Amino acid sequence: MTTSETASFGYDDIPAQEKEARVGAIFSNVAANYDVMNDAMSVGMHRLWKGKFVRRVRPQQGETILDMAGGTGDIAFRMEPSGAQITVSDINQDMLDVGIERAMKQRLDGLVWSRQNAEELTFGDRFFDAYTIAFGIRNVTHIDKALAEAHRVLKFGGRFFCLEFSTTQWPGFSEVYDAYSHKLVPKLGQMIAGDAESYRYLIESIRRFPGMPQFEGMIRDAGFRHTKVEPILGGLVAIHSGWKV
Repeated sequence: MTTSETASFGYDDIPAQEKEARVGAIFSNVAANYDVMNDAMSVGMHRLWKGKFVRRVRPQQGETILDMAGGTGDIAFRMEPSGAQITVSDINQDMLDVGIERAMKQRLDGLVWSRQNAEELTFGDRFFDAYTIAFGIRNVTHIDKALAEAHRVLKFGGRFFCLEFSTTQWPGFSEVYDAYSHKLVPKLGQMIAGDAESYRYLIESIRRFPGMPQFEGMIRDAGFRHTKVEPILGGLVAIHSGWKV
């Protein structure tokens, strides 16, 4: 890494080596109220998106699945009834602690919790049948490295699924959502979590994330084949998928 390398942090460009710590501080700040804020920001729709996402993953009995950036457990809890062996990973221990506490309350003791950096996973090659990441990859410093690691740890025939915000293509809706997200979401963050700045960053990070065609190209560049993009609400959210073959 060169000292001149930069990474996006919201609308700002910062030295790449600083992003991990600054994003980590954001998620430590919001961990306790993360799920409540998801309900408030999306008017509960994130639950429908995540349900649809898991139906696309189609977890199966006996499979090994890595749920990366899975912190509070939302995706893993939805996959757990399938009987798959699920490892929930996140770079942020505060987010994992929230997920572990939620799992204990729901008496879900079959999940594995592991602190991991998406860019440098400690798992061996060809270890998992599926890799999922929901609303997490845009916070990674080097997205290409995270995708390469996803490809590495998947078995041949393994599948990659990513749920992430994008840019809606619906005329008129984009302008309405932009106004809502930039003006109201930070206010919700202040009211509910006492933290407007963290949520301002989260909204800005969505705007800086590559569009659907560009991100699909990055997934292909990482070695995945049969890639697919499924827009939701015209592309406000998108499910990206690919196979290791």
